Amino acid sequence: MSNHVERFYAALAVLAAHGDIKQRLIRAFEDHLGTIELEELPVAVKEHFAEMKSLMTGVEPLNGEGHVRATVRKMSVPEADHCAKLIIDLYAEMLRYGEEQKATPRKNKEKPVLPPFLVKSG
Repeated sequence: MSNHVERFYAALAVLAAHGDIKQRLIRAFEDHLGTIELEELPVAVKEHFAEMKSLMTGVEPLNGEGHVRATVRKMSVPEADHCAKLIIDLYAEMLRYGEEQKATPRKNKEKPVLPPFLVKSG
């Protein structure tokens, strides 16, 4: 999952850069998020990622421009802003999911090994 967090972070860096929001959105998605497969993501973010991907690829392309470019070209600036915010929200969800994973107890039934200084001598 950390690879996906890094990819979302890289997309955020593109979104935060200088330039037209539509061009930044295209670059962020095509360069960092477009190749992420839904099955690779945690269950907690799959639905939202699928929604965002659908918003970013919904228009049939003309002249070989690609689905993302065609879709973003047809978007209004507020729609592009909304998609950028969805990417930010997904990044936050990925981070929360990672924190929850760290906080969950062991799933295996093995007892943790105690260091010798914690073992009570008989």
